[in-house]
Amino acid sequence: MSLIQWGLSVSMAIGGNHVSARTTSRCCVSRAGLDWTNAIMGIELAQEGLNVLALERGEDRDTVPDFAYPKMADELTYGVRYKLMAKPAKSTITVRHSLVETAVPYRHLGSFLPGDGVGGAGTHWNGHTWRPMPEELHLRSYVEDTFGKNIIPKDMTIQDYGVSYEELEPHFDFFDKVLGVSGKAGNINGKIQEGGNPFEGPRSSEYPLPPLKRTLNDTMFSDAAKAQGLHPFPLPSSNASEAYTNPYGMQLGPCNFCGFCERYGCINYSKASPQTSILGALKQHKNFAYRTGCEVIKVNLSDDKKTATGVTYIDGNGEEVFQPAKLVVVGTFAYNNVRLLLLSGIGQPYDPVSNTGTVGRNYAYQMMGGATLFFKDKVFNPFIGAGSNATTVDDFAINQIDFAKEGFIGGSYLLAAQTNGQPIHSLPLPPGTPSWGAGWKKAAKDYYGHSMSISSHGSNMSYRDCYLSLDPNYKDDHGLPLLRLTFDWKENDLRMTQFMKHKVTALAKGLNPDFLKVSFKDIGTHYDVRPYQTTHNVGGAIMGTDPKTSVLNRYQQSWDVHNVFVLGSSSFPQNLQYNPTMLVGALAYWSAKAIKEQYLKHPGPLVQA
Repeated sequence: MSLIQWGLSVSMAIGGNHVSARTTSRCCVSRAGLDWTNAIMGIELAQEGLNVLALERGEDRDTVPDFAYPKMADELTYGVRYKLMAKPAKSTITVRHSLVETAVPYRHLGSFLPGDGVGGAGTHWNGHTWRPMPEELHLRSYVEDTFGKNIIPKDMTIQDYGVSYEELEPHFDFFDKVLGVSGKAGNINGKIQEGGNPFEGPRSSEYPLPPLKRTLNDTMFSDAAKAQGLHPFPLPSSNASEAYTNPYGMQLGPCNFCGFCERYGCINYSKASPQTSILGALKQHKNFAYRTGCEVIKVNLSDDKKTATGVTYIDGNGEEVFQPAKLVVVGTFAYNNVRLLLLSGIGQPYDPVSNTGTVGRNYAYQMMGGATLFFKDKVFNPFIGAGSNATTVDDFAINQIDFAKEGFIGGSYLLAAQTNGQPIHSLPLPPGTPSWGAGWKKAAKDYYGHSMSISSHGSNMSYRDCYLSLDPNYKDDHGLPLLRLTFDWKENDLRMTQFMKHKVTALAKGLNPDFLKVSFKDIGTHYDVRPYQTTHNVGGAIMGTDPKTSVLNRYQQSWDVHNVFVLGSSSFPQNLQYNPTMLVGALAYWSAKAIKEQYLKHPGPLVQA
């Protein structure tokens, strides 16, 4: 979140220790992390000469000393016990499947792993760096114009974003360069490129770095895909394939395939993160400061509720502190954004029964599935892995599927990845293997390093009864209500994943494995918080063109409080078939541009309701 004081200077605070209330021309304050959105907004506003103060709820973290080898290469501490993640005892939500159930707390991390501390989830991600398809940004219009309104289920609430791919393309391009993405373009200015994704939207330039080196699983998957007429290409990766210096002067080293990406901070300055890509440059600005150990609990509003006056946060001593400001940028994990808006009285809470209000509306998740292939005579070296080391196909993406024919709305990319060989939580075994004892030990010995996977990473649509609200029963340590998630899988998305199951199974069988284990959600499956699925929570504070159905306008500016901007995946009206980081970053640059070029000159609504 960001706060700004008019006529003074900008200060951005993102969860930190006690921060004195100092005057600033424009001040940014973030509730729970100096992550991608806040790092982007911070450096963009600092370059404008604004004094920026960032507030971070968690700890300070940087590559050195926090991620230095061998400290970070500890699977038990970071991969299993989640040292870089938010602790449910201090920050959690409640969960239920339907409106008639009583929600209960998410007490042990499983389904998703929100980050904690400086860098947020941008520290422990894998580095999958996808742009959305142009059709995804105007999904409802695309579906209605292409297939007709009647194919949209009556309870499905998908919307257009209000901003186009063409408008965001310069920001996608710049964020590619900030991250140092390794990949192969498939469409440059409308011309299809050999070896890239032929179904992607046009891009103005090639990726900054060439693809990562290929491993055996890539070659096998690529051959199988080509044999079925598909179009394999290297996954776009924020794991640097070569030494690289980004536009901010930040240097990344080539990935050494150590296998400690997801759930870990990079030991080698090779994985793009707020630390490696932006924060080092941002900290050089004398008009930037940040504090850790601060938890923002409210955006303070003027008497008429039309403008924010600052934020209130709890400092490291447990004291309430008011930070005055004239511009507030909220940029935390998706559901934390929504909770802060609800606690602050910004916007009308969503009511699924009356279908009124907007804050909390259109929560969506992600639909995953996959197959594990076991080979007695092939060795996939488990000590060679990277977070985004994968070959993928996009032949079943949203713009490639006849929704009317197939009976669902959505899409997925399929990939074969080799990310790590960590033996505690990355030890797949053939079907029928005992869960313990001598049989388990023999299978672990025989098949460690003898398997590969083919996965589906699919979209998830939004629905009238999938939403976020304040829980009436459970409160946090400060006596404030927890956020309540009401969510379950719907038939549309389960149909989509079953469609992908057939595609994945066909690819897997084409490789003739000795054993095959396939795992996809069946029709009728209910959402389960226990197994890890993905951390890609979206929605609840969505952007759009109508204040009756969106919290934010096309610039991620609050319709109701014009000096509040809300960044992050909470603005997505439904979830992509892709990982969200690239869109999150591009939208942050898009909003920063609007603030610099329009809002600071003429404070007020950038779009008239």
